Amino acid sequence: MTIKHQIINAFLIFSICLIYNPAWAKDWPTQKTLPLDLTIKAAEAAIKQCHDDGFKVSVAIVDHAGLLKVQLKADGAGPHTLDSSHRKAYTSNSLRGPTQRYALLAVNKPDLQGLANMNERILLLGGGFPIIIGGEVIGGVGVGGAPGIEFDEVCASAALKVLKADDTFDSK
Repeated sequence: MTIKHQIINAFLIFSICLIYNPAWAKDWPTQKTLPLDLTIKAAEAAIKQCHDDGFKVSVAIVDHAGLLKVQLKADGAGPHTLDSSHRKAYTSNSLRGPTQRYALLAVNKPDLQGLANMNERILLLGGGFPIIIGGEVIGGVGVGGAPGIEFDEVCASAALKVLKADDTFDSK
C-alpha cells in the first residue's frame, strides 16, 4: 500500500469517526404512551366506580394524539354516552385540562365561547380529565352517563388512579 493510499484511508477513517461520533448524535424525542393492558384496567375501574355508585356510563380513554385507545360501555348505558365520553376524553387531552374548567370559562367569559366550536369533537361538559404522567399530558379520560358531572368526574378519577397519574383531580 502506498503512502497516498494510507493517507486516503486515514482520512476516511477519521471522517467516519467524526461523523458517527456519539457526541454529534442527537437523541430522538421520546413520547410516553399508554400501555393497552393498563388502559383497559383504568377504563374498567371507571366503569366499576360508577356501577358501585349506581350509574350506567361509558368511559373513553384517548392517547396523546387524541385517538381512541379504549372505550367501554356499561350494560344499560345509553347510546349517547359513547359519544359524550369520547368527546370529553378528546377535549381534556386537546385542551390540556379538565373539561369542566373550560365549560365554566366559556360561560363566564363570553369571548371564550368559541372554544366549544373549535371542532366537532370538542365537548365543554364536565367529566373529562387529562392524563398527566411525569408532567406531560399523554392522553385523556372521559366519562359520560351519570346524572351530573360531579359523578362522571369521580369515575374518571378512578381511572386516573389506576394509571398512577400525577393528578387524579380528586378534590377539584
